[in-house]
Amino acid sequence: MHSLSTYTQKELSPRKTVTGQPSRRPITTLTLVFIRPSKYDDDGYVIRYHKGFLPSNTITCLHALSEDVRRRQVLGSDLRWRIKILDDTVQKIPFRQIAHLSRKGGNKVVVCLAGVQTNQFPRASDLALRFAAEGVDVMIGGFHVSGSMAMQASTPPEIQRLLDAGVSVVLGEVEDAWQDILSDVLRECRRPMYDLLASPPDLRARPFPATIKRYLRHFISSNFGTIDCGRGCPFHCSFCTIINVQGRRMRCRDAETLIDGIRNNYRMNGVSFYFITDDNFARNRNWGEIFDGLIRLREEEGIPLTFMMQVDTLSHRIKGFIGKAKRAGCTQVFIGMESLNPKNLEAAEKTQNDVDDMSNLINAYHDEGIRTHAAYIVGFPFDTPDSVRADIEQLKALNVPQASFFMLTPLPGSRDHAEMVKKGVPIDEDLNQYDSFHPTMPHPRMSQDEWRETYMRAWRSFYSFESMRDILNRTSAEVYWNVFKNFLWVKSAFSIERQHPMVSGFWRWKVRTDRRSGYTVEPFWRFARARALEIWGKSRQWMAQFRELQELWLQTRKRTPLEQYLVEEIRSIRTDVRDWRELRTKELQDAYRRAVSRLKDIPAYAHVRIRVPSRFTLLCKKWNILSDRITYSRQSLQLFWRQTRVNLRRGRLYRLRPGRMVLYFFREAKLSVSFAVAMFASGIR
Repeated sequence: MHSLSTYTQKELSPRKTVTGQPSRRPITTLTLVFIRPSKYDDDGYVIRYHKGFLPSNTITCLHALSEDVRRRQVLGSDLRWRIKILDDTVQKIPFRQIAHLSRKGGNKVVVCLAGVQTNQFPRASDLALRFAAEGVDVMIGGFHVSGSMAMQASTPPEIQRLLDAGVSVVLGEVEDAWQDILSDVLRECRRPMYDLLASPPDLRARPFPATIKRYLRHFISSNFGTIDCGRGCPFHCSFCTIINVQGRRMRCRDAETLIDGIRNNYRMNGVSFYFITDDNFARNRNWGEIFDGLIRLREEEGIPLTFMMQVDTLSHRIKGFIGKAKRAGCTQVFIGMESLNPKNLEAAEKTQNDVDDMSNLINAYHDEGIRTHAAYIVGFPFDTPDSVRADIEQLKALNVPQASFFMLTPLPGSRDHAEMVKKGVPIDEDLNQYDSFHPTMPHPRMSQDEWRETYMRAWRSFYSFESMRDILNRTSAEVYWNVFKNFLWVKSAFSIERQHPMVSGFWRWKVRTDRRSGYTVEPFWRFARARALEIWGKSRQWMAQFRELQELWLQTRKRTPLEQYLVEEIRSIRTDVRDWRELRTKELQDAYRRAVSRLKDIPAYAHVRIRVPSRFTLLCKKWNILSDRITYSRQSLQLFWRQTRVNLRRGRLYRLRPGRMVLYFFREAKLSVSFAVAMFASGIR
């Protein structure tokens, strides 16, 4: 039992407030501020980006629940409402404005820190304490507080600290209790804790969590929405918090309600791509009805819906699941593969995963044109640097086009964490580190440094240039740019931002005064100098990555059969060729002639008249800076600029060739523009 009394919906009599002083001020306006907290980096600064990747599903659900209460006017027909969404990962939190608003007569402001995960808790705690110190009503919920209280007999000190400051802690899912919690707020009867873990809500009749258009503007793709079709998971993995917070019994939304909401969300907000956040959509008992509804939207109403979902490793055995998912618009599945070592899977009690069946799983989705995204955990008990290296090679051999790597982390709310606490295992006390990107517990076979390096090597190996090239060469033209953009996202996250891709974004903002409690605020000039050096360093890394991805595009872009044959013929002439312009005009013409001859062997082109360009035409093409149609490498450009830099550093100005520098500059610019246009002209599917 927990040390504080729990909330029951039957008890509606006036209650004591967390401050102990009931208020008689009439409330005419209720202002709800939903905040998704970010986390701190290793230097204590808030991680915030100009554009984010993944919008929050939790604050969308809370917004929909609040709108439902407002529409029904159950808290009073004269009550005025303001509902504001703030995402700390992409927006600066306006403390002064919110605090000032809370002091206005007749206005009740409630700050709700929603969906707080363990690595976000230090930031959420700082926000909560700062708002509480200003006299603002604050509530906090999410997996950390729910998981901690679900698996521990007493209140953890970090949560007790919030309770002592007058912050209300909400455990579990609020669908059945939100109306009454808001009623408590308006009556100044807010409880210290609302424990809803024992009674998870029925989701069938709950309002659709429609995406807020103004919120999506802060993310890379404004057509990207999230939705939970169900909650819970029937399995019992020892590292998982889902089963101890949302339960092992699957609870699902009504299929028709979902379809109506998706239709309206497309018409009102233009959302056409969804990430279904269910921990395991394959175990949603309504999957058939949901897919049927999505098929109707796509095929009968012409709504171009696509989505990605999370599934388990047995999902390919469900009759008709994959085929219907493809028709419904599924383009990608996120699979909890976790490990390719049977001993690790047994230790984690993830016995549903069959390593020998992984190839069948991957092929089943790929045969339907659905790409796979493997989730892989590094740090299980039987992992070593050598075994992980071998596993990553095996993962590549499975032809998985995308992978995300995580460090095994004892999250509060998991059985692993509870057992470690019980046994007195020394685990990291800094919750900010619990982001699957830092080691937080001892490993039986690796030191902390070895574990960290093994983990980063997994990222570097899977997303090496050679590996990405192999993946793109076997990727269909239909999904080529989706896979390519994933490479851009992932590599920028782990190699430039040094963050896990799930919490990363584009172009980091850093505010000098917005720092973790306990860290000193640096003087302006010292901060400005360090920030300028950081921006310069990252800008150089971005340029290097841009050039690497440009080379990747040149080597893997989808070409016409004639272009493909021509490239092969050029390579057969000179294996060390850097660029097709370095060939003699006659060699290039002969390559064209052989490529056309090979093309005629294809029945579809047998009667198509294709002329081989004259030598004069090819000579013009060679010196035309706007022609890069068959260019398959930028190595000649890199070699020229490298030699130019060497000559400049050594003072060999007589070796510089100004005319050639101008020519190569324009070729560089044309190639960069072509690459950027090709990449950004494609959408997300």
